[in-house]
Amino acid sequence: MAHTRIRPAAAALASLLMGICALAALGAEGPSATACEALEAAGFSGGLVVHLGCGEGRGTAALRAGDAFLVQGLDTDPDAVDAARAHFRSQGVSGIVTAETFDGRRLPYVDNVVNLVVADELDQVPMAEVRRVLRPGGVAMVGGKKTVKPWPDEIDQWTHYLYDAKGTG
Repeated sequence: MAHTRIRPAAAALASLLMGICALAALGAEGPSATACEALEAAGFSGGLVVHLGCGEGRGTAALRAGDAFLVQGLDTDPDAVDAARAHFRSQGVSGIVTAETFDGRRLPYVDNVVNLVVADELDQVPMAEVRRVLRPGGVAMVGGKKTVKPWPDEIDQWTHYLYDAKGTG
């Protein structure tokens, strides 16, 4: 039953991404081609997206392809972060798309919380650090290469409270 709900949502997202990316290809205001490629390749449908090396924020803002996306850009340059924030305000997405400075090595998130990490390159951030913040099944798109964090054997994927559809222990 759950699969019948997920498939239409995934199909709708795929259609949305294709439409948005077609507009971007035509030069319309919207995600860049790089952002579209990252989202399509990741097979990603929403959640927390982290863009490493956000610069002035244009690519970061483009990663918000719908209401299911919360995007944060990270950069080591405070001036770039200020420019990114100004860009987000000008696009009307400030608060949904944010930018923060970080030390360039450690990602400012708890373990297993990020759905998608996008970066041209990791610079001094170790891939182990990226895997630490990714949720099981989360995706890292680094330099166009897709890496999926495996689902641990010791964690089940059952969605019901108390592990039973009847709601009993």
